[in-house]
Amino acid sequence: MRLRFASILLAVLISACGEDTVSAPVAQGKIGDGKSMAGTCRAALFEGSEFTRCTAVPGKQILKTVLNGANAEPLRSLSGLEKSLSKSSAAVAFAVNGGMYDDAGRPIGYYVENGKRLKTLNQKEGGGNFHMLPNGVFFGSGSKWEIRTASDFSDNIIKRPDFATQSGPMLVIGGKFHPKISANGESINIRNAVGIDAKGRAHFVISEVPVSFGRLARFMRDGLGCDNALYLDGNVSSLWYPAGARQDSGYPLGPLLIATHAIKDPQ
Repeated sequence: MRLRFASILLAVLISACGEDTVSAPVAQGKIGDGKSMAGTCRAALFEGSEFTRCTAVPGKQILKTVLNGANAEPLRSLSGLEKSLSKSSAAVAFAVNGGMYDDAGRPIGYYVENGKRLKTLNQKEGGGNFHMLPNGVFFGSGSKWEIRTASDFSDNIIKRPDFATQSGPMLVIGGKFHPKISANGESINIRNAVGIDAKGRAHFVISEVPVSFGRLARFMRDGLGCDNALYLDGNVSSLWYPAGARQDSGYPLGPLLIATHAIKDPQ
């Protein structure tokens, strides 16, 4: 695997471990040579910045959240996730960090895994990216996946989903950019996000170079056609893509999002 190290300086650790002010060198593998390639993950170029985007298609991939290992403690890494899956890791299409978390690696917002709620919805005001309201929830049951603002989710979702993770801020809301995100702000970082397009596909994006919130939001909406998109994190953003021999490492992670290939029943 070819590795490159993000040129990001260590910053001061704060309580919400996944936010932009927390950073660490992340060993990021690069897929291909900048050209699109077959598979669930592809290299992309948008406004001169390199990205990798991985697409989950309803019926072809299954999405779920993963937090803890066998010892009931957060896995904290993609390598830990691979070890925990053992032989079933062969079914993995890709996995990414899945939302912001505290010092112990536990989610700071709404979190559901296998239909079990481990953390309630967080609508508190505060500092940092998570509290740049509106934030949002990425959730789903079966092959239907959605992204809604936290308030929309609270007001309209009654049945608990199979999986869910809350993060923030929202990047795109109903086709419009988050009102507090500027076109190209001074804050640039390695960032990742998830968005849902008109066909119900989930696009997971990680930047290969530091980018602004604005550029990431435009890529989600204008580049990938996502009318709703949610920021997952910055600096610690990581991807595991077995088919591309990539497994990023670095700062300890919290919740994880994993896409596995759906296995059809034999005819």
